[in-house]
Amino acid sequence: MAKDRIAYVCSNCGQESAKWIGKCPACGQWNTFKEIKVSPSSPKLGEVRRALNTSIPGASGISALSASTAKALRLRDISNHDDPRIDMHDEELNRVLGGGLVPGSIVLLGGEPGIGKSTLTLQTMLHLPEKKILYVSGEESAHQLKMRANRLKKSEHSDYSEHSDYSEHSDYSEHSDYSDNLLILTENSLESIFDHIKAEVPDLVVIDSIQTIMTEDVESSAGSIAQVRECASALLRFAKTSGVPVILIGHITKEGTLAGPKILEHIVDTVIQFEGDQHYMYRILRSMKNRFGSTSELGIYEMQQNGLRQVSNPSELLLTQDHEGLSGIAISSAIEGVRPFLVETQALVSSAAYGTPQRSATGFDQRRLNMLLAVLEKRVGFKLMQKDVFINIAGGLRVTDLAMDLSVIAAVLSSNVDTPIESGWCMAGEVGLSGEVRPVNRIEQRIAEAEKLGFTDMIIPKYNLKSLNPKKYHITLHPVRKVEEALRELFG
Repeated sequence: MAKDRIAYVCSNCGQESAKWIGKCPACGQWNTFKEIKVSPSSPKLGEVRRALNTSIPGASGISALSASTAKALRLRDISNHDDPRIDMHDEELNRVLGGGLVPGSIVLLGGEPGIGKSTLTLQTMLHLPEKKILYVSGEESAHQLKMRANRLKKSEHSDYSEHSDYSEHSDYSEHSDYSDNLLILTENSLESIFDHIKAEVPDLVVIDSIQTIMTEDVESSAGSIAQVRECASALLRFAKTSGVPVILIGHITKEGTLAGPKILEHIVDTVIQFEGDQHYMYRILRSMKNRFGSTSELGIYEMQQNGLRQVSNPSELLLTQDHEGLSGIAISSAIEGVRPFLVETQALVSSAAYGTPQRSATGFDQRRLNMLLAVLEKRVGFKLMQKDVFINIAGGLRVTDLAMDLSVIAAVLSSNVDTPIESGWCMAGEVGLSGEVRPVNRIEQRIAEAEKLGFTDMIIPKYNLKSLNPKKYHITLHPVRKVEEALRELFG
């Protein structure tokens, strides 16, 4: 009997090698090759895929991905048709997906443990009674999923449950309100999952999570590089050949990246990150990769005891209402995707206690903070060399909009001189290395959002004033060209 063969696979990109290598020649990472055992009785990859083709519904009629029948087509000969997207009945999720779920697509949802990935997915599936859904769970039992579904459904009938005779209708709340089209399967075997797919023929498949699924054709444990790669490739082929969308839930490593080989993120159509601090009530749904929409979209949820609630107007929730008279707080008008919202920037400047000053930023780029502090010291003349500087974006958000620069500088200076910024003031502007305030995009939406929330004064880049008509706004605009001009408007 032949012995098992030893192979080495890069945990970052999936590159294979016959021997251990210190540096991966494909991705350049060091010490990423892991040892795996390959059984000589295991079928080749092509044989596995051909076997999967025969067991997947709809695969026989589509030959676009079959190596034996595929042929090259002229671009003008390919039919141009757009399949209607699937409405997920969730405005935040639809926005991040680019308008809904595309048929035949494969979506990867990642996030830290306990952040609410399974809750978000199950809550969304409960709102799709018109679709036949197969929910495959490799981590939880069917009873645990039923308990979670009861909690989510009970929140929708909270008003009804306040009546004294609610206990008489417990059967209605736990049984009759569920859709017959939501099927729960607790399984870890990929072959068994495809058997159930062939029997049920669902409209949507959810895998929770991809790291718990394993195939018999790979001689390794679930969650290994080879298992994740082969299972994801088989599910991708199923989605493309049958037109049934697949949602994969993935784990996060301690470095904050999706667990498994990097090829997992390459083969899927959309990568969504569900992030947020567990000590905050807000959760951010952010698109990292999207072949069918923009990657700059953002969805905001509020974690409650009975599930996730969509936040349609995050500006009102992200602004603290009682910050009047407190120094180190500035309000910025930021934009993520197509949505403008006002966010609170908090800063604390104090004398360095241990000789070496600290620079810390939560929700803001650390390197950009160092650059802004250098601009504030070189161009404006404030000495912060021996000061500790701490920056925090309120609400647990992580904002990448460059228009936050002006509010960060204003908050730092406000804390340094212990002088609060007057209430009713907000700002938006990018700061350059020479101390100039550079123009920002979509200034009209930023001004309209600030005006809607009752702000009276707003500092904007002077260049943006050329395309504006200040008379149509009820908010007073203060155009500035340099950082010192903005600080003079704020502190006199």
